[in-house]
Amino acid sequence: MAGRAQPSGPAGSGGGAPGLLPLLLLLLSAAAIIPRGDGQNLVTEDVTVVEGDVATISCRVKNSDDSVIQLLNPNRQTIYFRDFRPLKDSRFQLVNFSNSELRVSLTNVSISDEGRYFCQLYTDPPQEIYTTITVLVPPRNLVIDIEKETAVEGEEIELNCTAMASRPATTIRWFKGNKELTGKSEVERWSDMYTVTSQLLLKVGREDDGVPVICLVDHPAVKDLQTQRYLEVMYTTATTEPAVHGFTQLPNSAEELDYGDLSGTSVPPTASAEALPTVQLSNASLASRPDSRAGEEGAIRSVDHAVVGGVVAVVVFAMLCLLIILGRYFARHKGTYFTHEAKGADDAADADTAIINAEGGQNNSEEKKEYFI
Repeated sequence: MAGRAQPSGPAGSGGGAPGLLPLLLLLLSAAAIIPRGDGQNLVTEDVTVVEGDVATISCRVKNSDDSVIQLLNPNRQTIYFRDFRPLKDSRFQLVNFSNSELRVSLTNVSISDEGRYFCQLYTDPPQEIYTTITVLVPPRNLVIDIEKETAVEGEEIELNCTAMASRPATTIRWFKGNKELTGKSEVERWSDMYTVTSQLLLKVGREDDGVPVICLVDHPAVKDLQTQRYLEVMYTTATTEPAVHGFTQLPNSAEELDYGDLSGTSVPPTASAEALPTVQLSNASLASRPDSRAGEEGAIRSVDHAVVGGVVAVVVFAMLCLLIILGRYFARHKGTYFTHEAKGADDAADADTAIINAEGGQNNSEEKKEYFI
């Protein structure tokens, strides 16, 4: 009958020791490539850069022993091995290489370049440390929308300021003139971008007419980014005419009021009878008023008569000239006309006889001769 083997005391207790040793060695080897903090021989810094600018990554060795330095991207692809660039991305350029530093620049940085980049030092054991590139994106646009272009005094209006497509999200601040106001902001995320809208409720008065309302953005990628709108406030003005005392008589109309006779009192010509103050005119003023008005009316009438008389005289003169011209024309074309007809032609029986009996007819015939050759 087969029996089960029993391990001996000391031998049995140490039988599993050879299997634990390789595991311990593996753990020690893995710990050698983990960043060590103060004991780490490699040094680097995180980089924050605005989209489109240049980022510079530096891997430095505190105590150089001529070990090889290399830089890897977030996908752990080698960007530079010493001063050689295996990665075919021309945006990476070597800035400095020595036994103690590898410095590389990355131009035209975009959001896709964000992440961890690794510096490795081939020592025994090897060392590794990473640096993080953070890409900032300023707001693409900043706009203020106002509920009403023109507000009425005492009315509450709504203003909205929107900062679009930024990274990280912006902080919006409101100012009316030099006074800071408080708005309410909402943040929307689109992929890796943020759009922030801030709402401001503002009750306006007449003192706000023409005052700028400013929307200011706080963002690490941009300084002094702001936009503004000027308030337009409609309000009414009430004017009170000063009371005038010491007068007891009211003129019938504004036109009948002689402003020169009022002792230091000025009343607008367009004032209505109800708005005019009660006035007392002096006896001299009342006595001289009809004469002065009659003189003015007489002067106006004389001017009108002179104008009418002048027009009539011009018309009469023109008609006389026309009659004279017509008379001379008809006189020239009226009278007895004489012709050179032969005498005795009236008693002739026919045309031939009239020619023969005419005075001088024979002589005329004799004077006209024809010659034939």
